[in-house]
Amino acid sequence: MSEFEELKSKALPSFSRNRVITVIVIVIVLILFATGLYTVNPEEVGVIQRFGKYTDTTQPGLHFKIPFGVDVLTKVKVTHVFKEEFGFRTIQPGIKTRYSSRDFSGESLMLTGDLNIADLEWIVQYRINDPVKYLFHVRKIEETIRDASEAVIRQIVGDRSVDEVIVLTRKEINDLCELKLQALLIEYKTGIEIVTVNLQNVNPPEKVKPAFNDVNSAKQEKERIVNEAWQHYNQVIPNAEGKAKQTIQEAEGYAINRINRAQGDAERFTQIFQEYRKAKDVTRKRLYLETMQEIIPTVERLYIIDEDMQGILPLMNLDKEVMK
Repeated sequence: MSEFEELKSKALPSFSRNRVITVIVIVIVLILFATGLYTVNPEEVGVIQRFGKYTDTTQPGLHFKIPFGVDVLTKVKVTHVFKEEFGFRTIQPGIKTRYSSRDFSGESLMLTGDLNIADLEWIVQYRINDPVKYLFHVRKIEETIRDASEAVIRQIVGDRSVDEVIVLTRKEINDLCELKLQALLIEYKTGIEIVTVNLQNVNPPEKVKPAFNDVNSAKQEKERIVNEAWQHYNQVIPNAEGKAKQTIQEAEGYAINRINRAQGDAERFTQIFQEYRKAKDVTRKRLYLETMQEIIPTVERLYIIDEDMQGILPLMNLDKEVMK
């Protein structure tokens, strides 16, 4: 053995071939586990691409993929509700929410159907219901959602007057925008499900706010006067109708009473006449006496005279007290 080989054998420790292979295998296994194992969280799904082509979607849990860049994993939050803000930006949410002071009038100012301008702030909330379409069918998906939402809102606002947008049909606009935006995103195959669309603040532009407030005040005053008029109407008309019905019922009752009395008097007269025909003298005297019984109690002074007398001879001072 030469002197160089002898020095080399002393400087380098000798390893067995099997030990070297074992170390290499362990290192390879560690690399495989480190780059191949992955975990999908409960609110996510894993989308696997092999050499750039989609191959599989994995559910929450522990999974394995081919390492060394063969399989590429993209985690997509399918249960999380995302939010896009229009006309404003939230810097820090909380009890005292902080908003950005930047001007977003470029996306918030809109032309209404009656050629007025409205300043709208709204929120679109959505979730991912198809991660494959979300990742591979549309580029810049967030920009697409924002552009589609703004286009739908402008179309709906452009079909309505400024009063309808600001005051009257906000709930209707929310629902209609949600339906139209969802239909548009389905057509684009974005894999997005719209959760809700909410108009936050709908105001006239700052420069015309005083005039708009004056108009609203006039409308409110008009509504107040109309409501007071209806209130007075509801008080007076039922009262008048009640009195009219009462008068009509009293008149009908009086008419029935008069008719019944007239019929009774006629029946009584008929009966008396029949009795008179049977016994004229007796009936005449009875009628005279009955009449006197009704008349005499009503007179204050009573004078009895002879029909053949030429003058009145007082016989007795029969005043009211004596008669009683």
